[in-house]
Amino acid sequence: MYGVFLILVLIITGGAIAFIGDRLGSKIGKKRLSIFGLRPRHTSIVITIFTGICITTLTFGVMAAASENVRTALFGMEKLHQRMTTTQRQLDEATDRLDQAQQEQAEKDAELAQTKNEVDKLQTQQEDLEAESARLQEGNRILALANAALSGQNDALAAENGSLSAENGSLLAENHSLGATNDELTRGNAKLKKDNQGLVKDNTTLEERNGVLRNGLLAMREGDIVYRAGEIISSGVIRGNRPKEAVEKDLESLMTMATRNVSVRLGKDASDQTIWVYQPEYQAAIETIAKSPYDMIVRVTAAGNLIRGEDVRASLQLYKNSVIYQKDEFIIARRYTMTGGTTQAETNVMDFLREVNMEAQMRGILPDPISGSVGVMDGTQFYDVVSRMGAISGNVVLSAYAKDNTDAMGPLRLYFKIEKLPEGQ
Repeated sequence: MYGVFLILVLIITGGAIAFIGDRLGSKIGKKRLSIFGLRPRHTSIVITIFTGICITTLTFGVMAAASENVRTALFGMEKLHQRMTTTQRQLDEATDRLDQAQQEQAEKDAELAQTKNEVDKLQTQQEDLEAESARLQEGNRILALANAALSGQNDALAAENGSLSAENGSLLAENHSLGATNDELTRGNAKLKKDNQGLVKDNTTLEERNGVLRNGLLAMREGDIVYRAGEIISSGVIRGNRPKEAVEKDLESLMTMATRNVSVRLGKDASDQTIWVYQPEYQAAIETIAKSPYDMIVRVTAAGNLIRGEDVRASLQLYKNSVIYQKDEFIIARRYTMTGGTTQAETNVMDFLREVNMEAQMRGILPDPISGSVGVMDGTQFYDVVSRMGAISGNVVLSAYAKDNTDAMGPLRLYFKIEKLPEGQ
């Protein structure tokens, strides 16, 4: 209504001014008046032009006074154009931010889906743990029934207590490793953390029950030991002073070799076998080798007696490596008085080999944790030396030499020299 009213006012005002101008022009024309020295006809034209100017001026004046939009169109068009340009730029930036936010939302949705999948996996693991708990409870019931029979074997179990303690330490280390891994998985999700704490508590209970069950199984299956505590599963030399990634790759290869060795010993496929190592110990070994200026001997050894059917729990032993014996290097020599016969020769050779073993250990070759030996010698070589010494009567010198360059890891391979001394020496 306001716009219609304004138009009507402009029409009436313009008509009134035109009428006044027309009447004024007519009167001036009739009276033949002149302004500024112009002819009457020209004076009438000037009056008409002035009237039109007044109409236009008055029209714009009224519109400008009555409407802010008109004032903006007449005097603020450039400023309005700048504001429109700024607004368009801001709109483009807002559109870009909106696209980025939508992309981030899509990424968050993908992360949420992955988190949901992890929750499903944890729920599946919880169900498996509950099933395992039921199985262990049944095993506990059976063990309770067999308790009377097992009580007579307490003395034997006491003798095995040391190895079981080592195995228990390995189990506790594994449990700590699992707890650390679980905490890392649940760090960003409060609900998953709460569920995981319940799972860790259940896992601790299951480990305790599993320990009770394992103790009973060890008693019932005494002697079925695949690896003895401290026995070497695999060993190798890893170069030091290298990036951790390269060292970790070599250590993984050594663990793969250990897995194959266990599989061969157990008669299983390597894909069905797993070797557990305490993760802080594993990472510490990587850092030690990476910082060492020397090559390091790494031994993967059984953390406790391995009963057939159990998981293999291992520990890592690190030793500095170096060449102990060069090829053809002299080790020791001993003098013997032979009276003939293989029995005496065999006894002397066995004593000599024990001395070689002690000498090599003193020089720095690592012995086997179980047998205590540092070298290998096939039966043919042994009986050849015994036969040659048994055929001699009198004083002889038996010398041992390194067959090849031998480092601290060994094994030390030997060859022997037998020299018969002249009579009287």
